[in-house]
Amino acid sequence: MPSFVLSPHPYTHCEAIRHVQVDAQFKGAELTLCYALQGDIAALALPQPGPPQRADGLWQHTCFEAFLKWRPGAADYLEFNFAPSGAWAAYRFQAYREGMAPAALAAPSIDLRSGADWLELAVRILFDACPAPDAEPRLALSAVIEEPAGRLSYWACAHPPGKPDFHHPGNFVCLPGQGGGGPA
Repeated sequence: MPSFVLSPHPYTHCEAIRHVQVDAQFKGAELTLCYALQGDIAALALPQPGPPQRADGLWQHTCFEAFLKWRPGAADYLEFNFAPSGAWAAYRFQAYREGMAPAALAAPSIDLRSGADWLELAVRILFDACPAPDAEPRLALSAVIEEPAGRLSYWACAHPPGKPDFHHPGNFVCLPGQGGGGPA
């Protein structure tokens, strides 16, 4: 499974976390993601575990995100949010930050494991059908990490100039099936 290293946005930082990595793979109609944090996990604000359910506003606290375009240069894309609590969200956009609507999607499988200096969130998303043979899926992978005082840090494979913006077209640099974002 290809690994992608996320880096903090230059305007934000998190003293508790020293490394964020995401393993990503497409296989048939399934996208598998495994987010791994290394650092002082007790120094993070993590939501309490709960039943897996769709929820909005997950990006306001610790959550892991993936944005998916089926073809390079396509205007439309999907956004997925996964919280350590088991809550999740899926949205469809018609263009950059335009035409947002809930995406019709079965609930993803979300599994959280953690220790004193590591946390892993594994996600499995099943699509209704395999991508078309000529599809060239691109992912933008990211994470929002919250510390107890409410300070947020924003992590991604790439950051455009200016404030954090995970939706930016330049973030779609990770290709499932190929490494990117530097060695893990």
